[in-house]
Amino acid sequence: MTLRTLQKWHGAGNDFLVDVQQHAHASWWTPERARALCHRATGVGADGLLVATLGSDVTMVLYNADGSMAEMSGNGIRCLAAAVRRATEASWDTLDVETPVGRRTVSLTMEDTSGYGSVLMGDVTFPESIEGAFGVANVGNPHVVVLDDASWSDAAREDLAAKLAAQVGGANVEFLNVLGADHLSIRVIERGVGWTMACGTGSCAVAALARREGLCGDVVTVENPGGALRVALDGARATLSGPVQFVANVEWLEA
Repeated sequence: MTLRTLQKWHGAGNDFLVDVQQHAHASWWTPERARALCHRATGVGADGLLVATLGSDVTMVLYNADGSMAEMSGNGIRCLAAAVRRATEASWDTLDVETPVGRRTVSLTMEDTSGYGSVLMGDVTFPESIEGAFGVANVGNPHVVVLDDASWSDAAREDLAAKLAAQVGGANVEFLNVLGADHLSIRVIERGVGWTMACGTGSCAVAALARREGLCGDVVTVENPGGALRVALDGARATLSGPVQFVANVEWLEA
């Protein structure tokens, strides 16, 4: 049996367990271990596991709750940076993180166990759309956006999300409501997770698609069920801003 010490953080309710490693032992984690850890009934419970390896660069590996690998998380990378800062007792306010989709720069302002941060997310691109979707976007990971309908049940949304995501080989699916020229709201069924309280990359995706259609401007507040995130668009490039909150230190005994 192996005892792992982790931190739990959330960004607007999107919660993560973070393993900050001083040496390159990320390979200890497997999809099965990540899935067991993130299970909300028999494990600790989280939307995902973040593994931060410290060295000449800080690297990020992200497992979804079902043990699958994810390319990027806008809320997760803020949580990872905050966990690294706490684990190393550092005072920096900017951190470069190597992710599977390239280097991302995180800026953080922390006060004790809570803070606010921004992430340079890179370009939002638009693959070919599919029937039934408002649009398809890629923010390092894939998204399908649907204009929500208040008459739909969640079961109907889940069925639609499964059908649309399958057409693009798997994706996060955002259900979008346009509240104003600078105000959107979403609910998200996240690939490998299910319904989630917030999605940072999804917030960037809906903002970019809504702007493309003339429904919003360059700076948008995106209401997620767990809180508001801010997206600023500069051409194709997106910057995501939002909160981070420490939850607990966790000791997990892997049998």
